Amino acid sequence: MEKRVIILGGGPNRIGQGIEFDYCCVHASFALKEDGYESIMVNCNPETVSTDYDTSTRLYFEPITFEDVMNIIEKEKPIGVILQFGGQTPLKLALPLKNEGVKILGTDPVAIDIAEDRKKFSKLLEKLNLNQPPNGTAFTYEEAKKIANELGYPVLVRPSYVLGGRAMEIVYDEESLKEYIEKAVEVSPEHPILIDKFLEDAIEVDVDAICDGQICVIGGVMEHIEEAGIHSGDSAMVLPPYSLKKEIVEEIKESTKKIALSLNIIGLINIQYAIKNDKVYVLEVNPRASRTIPFVSKAIGIPLAKLATKIMLGKNLKELNFTEEIELNYFAVKESVFPFNRFGNVDAVLGPEMKSTGEVMGIDKSFEIAYAKSQLAAGQNLPIRGNVFISVKDKDKPHIISIAKELEILGFKILASAGTGKVLSEAGVNVKIIPKIYEGRPNILDYIINDEISLIINTPSGKKPKKDIVSIRTIAVQRNIPLITTIPGAKATLYAIKKLKESQLNVIDIKEYYKMRKDGGNN
Repeated sequence: MEKRVIILGGGPNRIGQGIEFDYCCVHASFALKEDGYESIMVNCNPETVSTDYDTSTRLYFEPITFEDVMNIIEKEKPIGVILQFGGQTPLKLALPLKNEGVKILGTDPVAIDIAEDRKKFSKLLEKLNLNQPPNGTAFTYEEAKKIANELGYPVLVRPSYVLGGRAMEIVYDEESLKEYIEKAVEVSPEHPILIDKFLEDAIEVDVDAICDGQICVIGGVMEHIEEAGIHSGDSAMVLPPYSLKKEIVEEIKESTKKIALSLNIIGLINIQYAIKNDKVYVLEVNPRASRTIPFVSKAIGIPLAKLATKIMLGKNLKELNFTEEIELNYFAVKESVFPFNRFGNVDAVLGPEMKSTGEVMGIDKSFEIAYAKSQLAAGQNLPIRGNVFISVKDKDKPHIISIAKELEILGFKILASAGTGKVLSEAGVNVKIIPKIYEGRPNILDYIINDEISLIINTPSGKKPKKDIVSIRTIAVQRNIPLITTIPGAKATLYAIKKLKESQLNVIDIKEYYKMRKDGGNN
């Protein structure tokens, strides 16, 4: 009888459930075949490659539930089940399957539970002497109010065990907290509300690594372009980091290895960090493949999901000839693609809840051009001349001055709303103040409709943004005007425009970039 392995997919495709997990499942199937195993795919998504008739030995188009999976296991009698490639959905089945005597290939479900359980996770970080934002767990509004007051607003609130940042919010006051608890997805002893002190203006970092229980190799350290608080599935990211100090990056790498080895990770691990005032905080640990695995694998030229599968089957990183991190001397930028133009009434603003439905990559020797390429691929064609409309919340006004001045030097004409315009004018920027939509004409909508706006920088203010601001963002998306909704995004866009004015975009085969790697492309 053939040796069989079951792979659990991510289930139905939806916003928040990245198609990137499907990439990992497909690579797992290929790796199993290479090593002489039958691959049994369990997934119920008609839109994916994992459910193609020729990807696996057999496909079960079934829901990823305990009952359905157990029925398939009883029929197929596999040597084990792989569940770290389907995101959060199959991960929830780790302990129930183990309790039924099912062999879970890769990281032990006990380690998965430590990473998922808030109290156990906090104890692990204390033991390893690593920082995490102050946090608490609440089962009622009264408990949540007490914890939030102790931590100090703003706080990040979310239900436990959710995917894609679903129902995650940044809460700035007691009234918003009450509203949140009232509509929370589910609050029970099994599903408490998690409350973290929100680190404002922090830089967020994602790390993907691979571990065989003995050694841990960093796949990539990705610096988010947007500040902490934007879901990692939505944030633009750059590999390697472009603004972090070298010693901070080294600390992040060492912390990742410590966590991976202490959890005895067999396969992939993803860790999210926040850096504030040069202090590194661990935000969360995912003992599974993350949605950045395809991006990292493509950027470094190493199929991480394939290698992880072979590790789960008993091989080690030495045998697979991947024992050292690959250092790049070029930049790869991941940008998310959003469906805003399909949903006319959805505000085109990023936050802790994931909204993207895909991603693209820009690659170049310079960060600025790599970023420009990523924007172009995502449908944002950055302008090198024209009118820029700027309207930002009060907190962002001091930060927008230098960006507006640089854009003016580059030859752009600056248009602004009254509040932002006043600040820019006082700082010496030559700015034209545009009336609000309901105050007079020509207003910003007239300029947009007449194709007189090349770029919009608009950061959202308050939990319930004004209708006219939402409609500006919505119309900008519908008319393909590049829309920037964060200050770090505006800075990166400015750098990219500057570089685009000096040099041409060029296309180089990705294999040529691999030859530029510091290891000479020998791995």
